[in-house]
Amino acid sequence: MLKFLLLFTFLGISLWGWAESVESKKDEYGSSFTGRISRLNSKARLVRIRTDFGNIKFLNRKDRVEFWNEDYPAQRCQSLVEGRTNDYLLLKIPQYDTCIVKMHFTTGSYLHFDSKDLAQTVKVAQELVGVLLKKRLALQAMKDRHQKDLATHVDKVDIVNKRYEILRQKLEIEWQKELSNLEEDKAHTFTNFKNAEARLNEIDTKLEAYRIEDNNLKLDRWSLDPALYYKK
Repeated sequence: MLKFLLLFTFLGISLWGWAESVESKKDEYGSSFTGRISRLNSKARLVRIRTDFGNIKFLNRKDRVEFWNEDYPAQRCQSLVEGRTNDYLLLKIPQYDTCIVKMHFTTGSYLHFDSKDLAQTVKVAQELVGVLLKKRLALQAMKDRHQKDLATHVDKVDIVNKRYEILRQKLEIEWQKELSNLEEDKAHTFTNFKNAEARLNEIDTKLEAYRIEDNNLKLDRWSLDPALYYKK
């Protein structure tokens, strides 16, 4: 007897787990949700549902929504979305009277909902989210790389400044060295110039001392007329 009881318990747990898995797979795209009737309009065949279902934003006008009472899960009705807000969903029930009889819902009734149109929209949204996440990942990596470059910008500037400061110091040393060489060349050239000038003056003095007169007669100018010049 104990064996049968354990076997029955094990089968029950397995079936419950399988049913939960099937239900989870069925609601893979978040198309099932619950809500409570806040208002009925029998003439317009409208039902206003209050729900905190996050994916309600993906429901569009004229999307088909199936709903049922948890007390009568086999009795289900079809409706069309007429409008929605963040917290409310307005549904139009074509077979309103029939659904009232089958499900016995009224204001305050707690209902379950499912929509294949919603599942398709959510599926497309998930695919879009997948693409956007890949783009976001790439852009985040790009942003992080740029942020790292910006963070190291000051260090890079310091490195460049230090490198060019060393080069500037070397260049200034070479510059001063070249100017010093030019000054030395100037002094050497000036010395050579003075030596050459002195030797030239010396030679001119000797030439003046040893100059030979080739004519002892000189012109005596006493008149403006050259014809009246005579030598003496």
